[in-house]
Amino acid sequence: GVERVERVDMNRNVKDTIVEGITGVSVLLIIFIIVSILAITIVGGWPNLNWTFLSEFPRDGMTKGGIFPAIVGTAVMTIIMAVAAVPFGVITAIYLAEYASEKSIIAKTIRFGVKTLAVVPSIIFGLFGLGFFIGFIGKNMDGLLNAGELRWGQPNILWASLTMALLTLPVVIVSVEEAIRSIPREMREASLALGATKWQTIRSVVLPGSVSGILTGTILAVSRGAGEVAPILFTGAAYFLSELPHSLNDQFMSLGYHIYIMSTQSSNVDTTLPIQFATTLVL
Repeated sequence: GVERVERVDMNRNVKDTIVEGITGVSVLLIIFIIVSILAITIVGGWPNLNWTFLSEFPRDGMTKGGIFPAIVGTAVMTIIMAVAAVPFGVITAIYLAEYASEKSIIAKTIRFGVKTLAVVPSIIFGLFGLGFFIGFIGKNMDGLLNAGELRWGQPNILWASLTMALLTLPVVIVSVEEAIRSIPREMREASLALGATKWQTIRSVVLPGSVSGILTGTILAVSRGAGEVAPILFTGAAYFLSELPHSLNDQFMSLGYHIYIMSTQSSNVDTTLPIQFATTLVL
């Protein structure tokens, strides 16, 4: 009996060692990939990163000058995207975590919609933005407000930002809902026991305790939105503009689109390669 127990313990130790080894190798592999990406980007982009590169407009076929309009365009787009996506995402997450029953048909429908949006390819969002925001809303706005003059029925920074908001909405909802659910139920019950209403408990106990999760969802959404290219191909991004966008119905330059064009359609890739790395580092 003792020998059998020792044999079982030995088998367990061997299995534990194998599992620990596999997980350790996986972690090291992930760290190696991350460090490699950062190292290649920094080594390739740092020599070309200077104030001129950050503050000037591109010139001479994009081989000289800087990426200032692309920085501004990306920043404006992500701000509009965050303003559009984060409030709706937080409200939806609060409803799913605090108000909706697990058996609610509405809640199940919302969760199905969120999961579906999360797996839709980004290029599909771009086609949707082209058809819905530009082809439907924009052209109808021109017909009602501008006597048919083409102003909103064309690619611009507003439609691109709203398209990106739809793309990043699932990230916000999932992150915020998980943060809200991480608040101990005892804290909610204590608040309700002291006479607070449901909304007062959410506002004073739940939301302050989940601020870090809300910020995490916002950061994840902004980082994904700033780097996506496919949705803005049809909805507002331009390869080169001689001036910054002045209104919401202007096109804009984007860092991600700038990298994509320079790496795929440049007449001399070797000449623009340092600029590609520097732009990637900025992004």
